[in-house]
Amino acid sequence: MPDYLDDLRLAHVLADAADAATMDRFKALDLEVETKPDMTPVSEADKAAEELIRGQLQRARPRDAILGEEYGVEGTGPRRWVVDPIDGTKNYVRGVPVWATLISLMEAAEGGFQPVVGVVSAPALGRRWWAAKGHGAYTGRSLSSASRLQVSRVSRLADASFAYSSLTGWEERGRLDGFLDLSRKVWRTRAYGDFWPYMMVAEGSVDFCAEPELSLWDMAANAIVVTEAGGTFTGLDGRPGPHGGDAAASNGLLHDELLGHLGGAPRQS
Repeated sequence: MPDYLDDLRLAHVLADAADAATMDRFKALDLEVETKPDMTPVSEADKAAEELIRGQLQRARPRDAILGEEYGVEGTGPRRWVVDPIDGTKNYVRGVPVWATLISLMEAAEGGFQPVVGVVSAPALGRRWWAAKGHGAYTGRSLSSASRLQVSRVSRLADASFAYSSLTGWEERGRLDGFLDLSRKVWRTRAYGDFWPYMMVAEGSVDFCAEPELSLWDMAANAIVVTEAGGTFTGLDGRPGPHGGDAAASNGLLHDELLGHLGGAPRQS
């Protein structure tokens, strides 16, 4: 099996460049923000960071394909880099520090492309997390100064901490009843939002999290970090990996109960 460590080192270089670009414009009074056709915001920093990452990848990995949130897919082949230049743009444009650049390498495998490298870099929080297939997941300032990540061992809902992004998505998809039922059974709930709950699952500070609507670039890097930390990452239908358009991540011990509450057929209004 390839060790992917050269790709991981490259992903860190890409994240360093993106961090510099995004932090340079964070809280800028003249930051330009537009509304995309799906009514979500995109800032000039989103576009600049993705362009920067694409440019470096085209030089360093010219044979690899690239899929980014802002500029779509370019290239074909068995290796594809997946980029979300700023996950948490709504936070970014309001000056909230909970946002990150997500960079993942996916390789063709049985059942479709699967993530083999992931870097999640949140410079406004001073945090970075990463993983490579078969090498574990880590957090720290650099590859040489890092701590290994391990999911929690909590096995009872009554002792569990559950993180999510918002209530409205569950309500819009007819899954609010299951969400509220689960919330009543756990020890604690918090809406940290975006990439952060997945990193907390990997760190063991949160036991599970879920979101009802996501894109591949929202999930690919998170998925490899969670699984290499010993956790489980699936769609709400239980299918492994970041392909379902929604996500459930856990320490593994609570995954069946998580899906039991949130993975059923949506209620018809």
